[in-house]
Amino acid sequence: MAEIRIECEYPYPVATVWRAVTDPELVPRWTATGQGGRPVGYAPVVGTRFQFVGKPVPGWNGVVDCEVLEVEEPSVLRFSWVGGAGEAPTFVTYRLAPHAGGTRFTYEHVGFTGIGGFAMSRILGRVRRKMLTVGLPAVLDAVAGEPRP
Repeated sequence: MAEIRIECEYPYPVATVWRAVTDPELVPRWTATGQGGRPVGYAPVVGTRFQFVGKPVPGWNGVVDCEVLEVEEPSVLRFSWVGGAGEAPTFVTYRLAPHAGGTRFTYEHVGFTGIGGFAMSRILGRVRRKMLTVGLPAVLDAVAGEPRP
């Protein structure tokens, strides 16, 4: 079984990183460095069914069906991920923890099976790494500079 695991450290408090990765208005700003997935119907509430809607490409309609499975604000968000009709779900987990005056963010995507799953994990892994090392830091910089509501 293949999986994706990416750890990043950000020089911002856990609450700031949590906001950037769970606020439906902010998520598309950092996922845009991937396929531009924007959450439709998303809320960080267990049982919420939502979709990530991105740019379609040959062989994929751009829609991922998800369901929030676990929320422990501000440290854990876990949701299912079904990227195509008839596919078995895989599972995404965000883990946030205080670290060295900032936050350690761990992204995990598990449950890929077979040769197709292995290939998909490699493709998604490259995209996620860019989102978390380019897209999310830019959003965090912007959010940290914004006045809090």
